[in-house]
Amino acid sequence: MSKPENPAANLIGVISDTHGLLRPEAKEALKGVDFILHAGDIGKPQVLEELRAIAPVIVVRGNNDKGQWADAIPERKVFEIGAISIYILHDLKELDLDPAAAGFNVVISGHSHRPSLQESRGVLFLNPGSAGPRRFKLPVSVAHLQIIGERVNAQMVELAV
Repeated sequence: MSKPENPAANLIGVISDTHGLLRPEAKEALKGVDFILHAGDIGKPQVLEELRAIAPVIVVRGNNDKGQWADAIPERKVFEIGAISIYILHDLKELDLDPAAAGFNVVISGHSHRPSLQESRGVLFLNPGSAGPRRFKLPVSVAHLQIIGERVNAQMVELAV
């Protein structure tokens, strides 16, 4: 697995499951971030264009991202920010490695539409929830990651929609 660019950043916006809808509230919550991670189910390429107008975007393909526009988007991405190693994929159930043993500090996923922030064996598992169409009675949300040296702080941001 290759390690792409090493973005220099402290504040990262994390979004998932837009399903073709990038809400104004999500754009507002992502203002000021150094870059954005999209954990799949983008819905249409215009969502990525709108996100790129805010900050550089690192993206993975979700199970609903179909068609020629989505073919070039990887299913998984690995990268580092300073001393922090991040693994991003759409569906956590498809994680095919032990992130702690592999040396990852953060695993980011989407798919469930349920915001979740948990730590296990020194690895932070973050699902920002869904920022697109509301599913059931789940909140509409994004997340922020802040990296300070070897520390990672995460915060869920529920959108008022």
